[in-house]
Amino acid sequence: MVNATDTLERLSAGVADRAVSMSDIDRAVDSAHAALGRRQNDDGHWVFELEADATIPAEYVLLEHYLDRIDPALEARIGVYLRRIQGDHGGWPLYHGGRFDLSASVKAYFALKAIGDDIDAPHMARARAAILDHGGAERSNVFTRFQLALFGEVPWHATPAMPVELMLLPRRAFFSVWNMSYWSRTVIAPLLVLAALRPRAVNPRDVHVPELFVTPPDQVRDWIRGPYRSPLGRVFKYVDKVIRPGERLIPEATRRRAIKAAVDFIEPRLNGVDGLGAIYPAMANSVMMFRALGVPDSDPRAATAWESVRRLLIEHGDEAYCQPCVSPIWDTGLAGHAMIEAASGPEGIRPEETEKALAAAAQWLRDRQILDVKGDWAINCPDVAPGGWAFQYNNDHYPDVDDTAVVGMLLHREGDPAHREAIERARQWIIGMQSSNGGWGAFDIDNNLDFLNHIPFADHGALLDPPTADVTARCVSFLAQLGNPDDQPVIERAIAYLRRDQEAEGCWFGRWGTNYIYGTWSVLCALNAAGVSHDDPAVVRAVDWLRSVQREDGGWGEDCASYEGATPGVYTESLPSQTAWATLGLMAAGLRDDPAVARGMAYLARTQKEDGEWDEDPYNAVGFPKVFYLRYHGYRQFFPLMALARYRNLESSNTRRVAFGF
Repeated sequence: MVNATDTLERLSAGVADRAVSMSDIDRAVDSAHAALGRRQNDDGHWVFELEADATIPAEYVLLEHYLDRIDPALEARIGVYLRRIQGDHGGWPLYHGGRFDLSASVKAYFALKAIGDDIDAPHMARARAAILDHGGAERSNVFTRFQLALFGEVPWHATPAMPVELMLLPRRAFFSVWNMSYWSRTVIAPLLVLAALRPRAVNPRDVHVPELFVTPPDQVRDWIRGPYRSPLGRVFKYVDKVIRPGERLIPEATRRRAIKAAVDFIEPRLNGVDGLGAIYPAMANSVMMFRALGVPDSDPRAATAWESVRRLLIEHGDEAYCQPCVSPIWDTGLAGHAMIEAASGPEGIRPEETEKALAAAAQWLRDRQILDVKGDWAINCPDVAPGGWAFQYNNDHYPDVDDTAVVGMLLHREGDPAHREAIERARQWIIGMQSSNGGWGAFDIDNNLDFLNHIPFADHGALLDPPTADVTARCVSFLAQLGNPDDQPVIERAIAYLRRDQEAEGCWFGRWGTNYIYGTWSVLCALNAAGVSHDDPAVVRAVDWLRSVQREDGGWGEDCASYEGATPGVYTESLPSQTAWATLGLMAAGLRDDPAVARGMAYLARTQKEDGEWDEDPYNAVGFPKVFYLRYHGYRQFFPLMALARYRNLESSNTRRVAFGF
């Protein structure tokens, strides 16, 4: 770890040649405010692209071939995208500049071959060589092997035993789907039906990939192989061996009942054109499930499920890709916070115009608060009334507390008395969702039976939704900003959780944003909102850590490699979103006038483009650490504007103290 004092002295020495004037800050805020305002939709909401890796676009191509619903022109554009993001290592990474990933590479290669790429073309030959060099397709992850089984590339015993009878287990059973996260539950339910029925893709072009296997699939004897995360993994491998032959003994009537239970779970959650769980894997699995069950494509359930998948497509000229989901509630909440910060204070940017824009955004958000559906979360807290927001346009069974806290803080700050009931419902719901250890998970309470992450199916290690520092911090920020004295015990339990969760370096892990800079910013905002002293040892350690990882150019950067063991808070370049998070965190800790903040502001002003926006190619968020990463295209806009505007507003503040939770 770099010594924080030495870092501060080094950075202070360079302030003079990196300083930025307040007039430059004003211009940057004005330009960024205008740029973000231009992106607001007529009905008041914002939505930006949400990009993952090669996996989702490749799976979409294979879905078209599974169904024989091939769109050649669209697939050609997806092919352009897949070829562009191929890595120098020959395969495909999970994020910008990342290392080779076997499973993503197998799917991308398979998709490109399905599109029509010659396997002897240079890019295909390089990909194939890299895949074989990393053990071949037989060593790909569980979800990839399920995909391969659907096309007959591997036998079904290449996948872990996951009997559909799991859908019959009650909540108290260890292996019940109710003990899994929302995303696991919605993905698994249709997948269990597929595993029970074992359908075969139509695959009209008869595309296969035997060349990707080091060992022919019919000769592989160890489909389930480590590295295991604990001795439990080896135990569950043997459990899998016991369960597999036992499946043949399950009575046919029981199997039919289990399949019906799965369908009965899925159909109320199909969510219209927003799809099952409003996430691609669940939506695609539901489409394949209906086909396997013999449901005609013209049936409203099947037709709507297919439309929900198609709505995730993004097309840009000769390129196209498929998003994992959409993020309008999150984007609108974050954009609203940035816009209101820019329009605040004595020098606020176009306050009357912004007030109207935010009123439209607030109304759009209020219309989407979930008030009459008790989703899956209610199985652990049936007496709590609904009151949250989802992440997507519609996903009533699966609101999340992170979105709810961000939207609640925005409505509270916007100040319209008409928001009072919505805010109170959100407050009550968030309090009801607090886990027993004082923290909050994203979608469920006490979703932390860790042994489930060691079963063979969970090789991605993300079957659960336990409490995390970043989500907990957002809830503390929301409740503290509201200032209800009755909430103090709830806040104190959460702060105790955050203190326990602080890393040895002084930072906090960011479960949903990359990574320790995101987590540390989130917690510093919460501690400030809750009135924790800026001299508190936890705050001081966090500040020292942020100073220690500031880069020479005044910015901050961290990429997804920090989820894979790389040094926290370190990257090869500074990034607008990371710099904004770090400076927002330092300002929340009372350090608006710190030289590190001044250099961060200079970096943001200096790297802003003439159109008021910023460029940022590296990924800035995570779905599942080590497995699935995300690039929010809006982050490079929301957060720099928020940081620059806050820096400007604190200039005229007598206390220099951030007065809000976010």
